[in-house]
Amino acid sequence: MENFIEELKWRGLLQDMVPGTEELLNKEKVKGYIGFDPTADSLGVGNMVQIMTLMRFQLCGHQPIALVGGATGMVGDPSGKSDERNFLSEEVLRHNLDCQKKQLEKFLNFSGSNPAVIVNNYDWFKDFTFLDFIRDVGKFITVNYMMSKDSVQNRLENGMSFTEFSYQLVQGYDFYHLWKNHGVKLQMGGSDQWGNIVTGTELIRKKAGGEAFALTTQLLKKADGTKFGKSASGNVWLDPKKTSPYKFYQFLLNVADADAPAIIRIFSLKNRAEIEALEAQHAAEPHLRILQRAIADEVTERVHSAADLERAKEASEILFGKSTSEALKNLSESEILDVFEGVPSFTVSKNDVNENDMVTLLGETTKVFSSKGEARRSLQENAVSINKEKVTLDTKLATENLLNGKYLVVQKGKKNYYLIIAE
Repeated sequence: MENFIEELKWRGLLQDMVPGTEELLNKEKVKGYIGFDPTADSLGVGNMVQIMTLMRFQLCGHQPIALVGGATGMVGDPSGKSDERNFLSEEVLRHNLDCQKKQLEKFLNFSGSNPAVIVNNYDWFKDFTFLDFIRDVGKFITVNYMMSKDSVQNRLENGMSFTEFSYQLVQGYDFYHLWKNHGVKLQMGGSDQWGNIVTGTELIRKKAGGEAFALTTQLLKKADGTKFGKSASGNVWLDPKKTSPYKFYQFLLNVADADAPAIIRIFSLKNRAEIEALEAQHAAEPHLRILQRAIADEVTERVHSAADLERAKEASEILFGKSTSEALKNLSESEILDVFEGVPSFTVSKNDVNENDMVTLLGETTKVFSSKGEARRSLQENAVSINKEKVTLDTKLATENLLNGKYLVVQKGKKNYYLIIAE
C-alpha cells in the first residue's frame, strides 16, 4: 500500500491529524469516511478537494466511505457560517442526495478488494427519538467541550440556535455509528470540520471506550486568500446543466499562475515526478499556460467525459484560436450562448436578415459598427466575418445562414465578436 499521509503532505493537503493516525494507516487497510453536505443538487469544484481525498485514500489501498448527510442536512452545519441557513424539505433533500450520489459514483471504484460505499445518515437517525438521543449521546459530551469549538465561538456574539449548536453531536454520532456498525476507524474532512470530527472521536472514547482517528485537509483558497470554486457568475458546479463543460473547462484554464501549482497537486492524479516536470516546463514557458492546460484537460475529462473535453476545447478555439466555420456550426444553442456570453448582442427579426444588405445590417439595424460608412469601409477591407467566413459588400444572407436557426456570429478584426439574435 502507498503511504496516504505522505501523499497528502507532498500535495500540500494535510492540516491536522489525531496522534496515531499515520501509524494506523501504515499497518492495516482502514475504512475511512468523509461527509458531504446535501444543501444543493450538485457538488461543486470546492468539493473536489474531499472527493480527491477519498479517491487517493482508495488508491492507497484503503476503503473509502462517502456519507451524504440526509439527517445533518436538516440541521445545518454552523462551521464557517455567519447566519443560520434555511432548512430544506425532506423531498428536496432526497433529490439533492440522489444527484450527489450519482456524481460520487463517477469518481470512486465500487468493486475490487476495497470497494467504495455510500451511506446516508438519515437511515440511522430517522427512528432515533429526541429523548433517546439526549440520553444516549448528549450525556457523554459536556457543554463546556461543545462551547470551546471555533464553530460555536465564532457565532456566540450574534446568537446561535440550539439546532445548530447540536450539529456537532449529530455529526459525532455519525462517526460512532459507523465505528460501531461498520468498523470505520477514520474520519476525514476540511480543516473547518476539525471540531465536529474530534467530537466523534471523543464520543467513541467516552461511550464505548474505543479508539478512533481523524485528519483534516487544508481549505482550498486562492493565493489572494479568497475561496476557490467560484466564478463571476457564482459557484462552479459538477453538474453540466448548472455549469456547462465549456464553462467548467474555461474556469480551470483561467486559474491564476500563482494558484496553478497548488491546484494541480490537489486536483490531479499525476504523480510527483510528472507534476514537477510540468511545473518546470511552465516556469520555462509561462505564456503557454502548461499547468492550467494540464489541470483543465484532466479534471474536465474526469468530471464530464473525453467527448465533453474535446467539445470544450473546440468551443474555446472558436473564440480564442483559429477555428473553422464547420466547428461553429457544430455547436449547440447552449454552447453558442456559453462561448459568446458577455459579447455585445443585438436582436433583429429574421426578415432583417433576409432583406438587409450587409452595410445596413451591420451599421444601422445593429450597431456592430457605429455607422454605415464604417461598416462599408471594413467590408471593403475584408475585415469582417460572419460565422467564421469572410463577407463582402455583395454577400447576401438568408435564414439558412442562421446557426441553430437563430444566431449569427460577427467578427470584426481579430478579437471583436458580436452576436446577432434573429427572432
